[in-house]
Amino acid sequence: MGSVSETTDIQRTLDLALRVGEMLLANGAGAADVTATMSSIAQFLGLRNVLVDVTFTTLTLSYEAGVDEPLVTMRRQVTYRESDYADLTDVDHLVGELLNEEITREEAAARILQLSSSGHPTPRWAVTMSWAVTATGVAILLGGGWVVMLLAAVSGAALEMLQRRLAQLRLPFFYSQVAGGFMATTLAVGVAATDVPMDPSLVVTASIVMLLAGLGFIGAFQDALTGFYVTANARILEVLIATVGIIVGVSGGLGLGRWLGVDVLVDPDLSASLSYLPGVIIGSALTAAGFAFSAYSPARILAPIAVIGGLGGGISFALIEAQFHPAAAAGTAAFAIGLVSYSVAGRSRVPPLVIVVSSIVPLLPGLSIYTSLTLLAAENFTGIGAMITAIGVAVLLSSGVLLGEYVAQPLQREARRLERRLSGPRLVGPIRIRHARRSRRSRES
Repeated sequence: MGSVSETTDIQRTLDLALRVGEMLLANGAGAADVTATMSSIAQFLGLRNVLVDVTFTTLTLSYEAGVDEPLVTMRRQVTYRESDYADLTDVDHLVGELLNEEITREEAAARILQLSSSGHPTPRWAVTMSWAVTATGVAILLGGGWVVMLLAAVSGAALEMLQRRLAQLRLPFFYSQVAGGFMATTLAVGVAATDVPMDPSLVVTASIVMLLAGLGFIGAFQDALTGFYVTANARILEVLIATVGIIVGVSGGLGLGRWLGVDVLVDPDLSASLSYLPGVIIGSALTAAGFAFSAYSPARILAPIAVIGGLGGGISFALIEAQFHPAAAAGTAAFAIGLVSYSVAGRSRVPPLVIVVSSIVPLLPGLSIYTSLTLLAAENFTGIGAMITAIGVAVLLSSGVLLGEYVAQPLQREARRLERRLSGPRLVGPIRIRHARRSRRSRES
């Protein structure tokens, strides 16, 4: 039987690994990345063969030193948090410093506690403005004029304030998505009732993209591709419920418009609004950078994200103009984003997840969802095809990004061994899992 001090030492190691895993999972990291990072910490601190169990809401670590030793098991519940890519980056650096022996376990534990309890340094008004900038970028991407840009900015800022207020009231996320979709569509209905020369459908589409942003597409498909099917099912279900909430809200707004005699079914086919390549690139860059800022990404990565987002938008636009299917165009652009993001993330010292999630925001299928809803509202059942297209775009965006990471990471020599151990690319966490070079007891003495 181990001594009390040894048991306490084991518990402290497990607690550190659990707290790191909680921060990663709550901020969108895939289960494979969380599992590998927690295992790496435990092994480096002297605990081999630790059993790691990751679900969507619970993390469990179990360690048994020997057949005659008691099993030590610790759990943490993962609660919903607003995505914070600054925290995600700080935790990623903390793990790297720990594995490189630049900090001790106690220093790492103190820092992770500080990170988990500290608030956001970015002012709330700045986050609200970033939602307005992101929505404006989508309006530019879709070829909207100045009136559309202004209304999209107003809608984006109002959505942020609405969702923040509903989150404070602890209203389930589904209802906040319904409220967001309904509010944005109602705004478009109100403008359509005036003589203002604009296309309200562009405002609704920009709002749909805002509500889709950051829903966890990447983490869901990464979990599915890496064999974490329980966690993948939970994430996918969360994304589906949130998307259904958007559809319900937008449908309610369109129904209100019909009841008031206001026609907002302007043009279900908005492909002609993608007017020119420079506008698409500028709009995509603005959208990606705006979302990255709203998710508290480090300032040093905003410009690279804008460039990569613009690149992805330009590729998708060019392929659509070449008569590619929208889903295929989005998947190809996402592959390019994943391929480029890995090296950029290394140079900028941020996890690749920060770049890829932000950069695919301009490619989210807000256009296809609005097209489907407008067609179905007009009792045109070809809208079902548009909804299938939206699903296809979402799937190919996630799988394309991950395929790009698969291709990019093995090009690095250090990643080859890890790729054989894991069934997927690393979007968060150290690329090389290091083992303890000395025993826990000697290092702590």
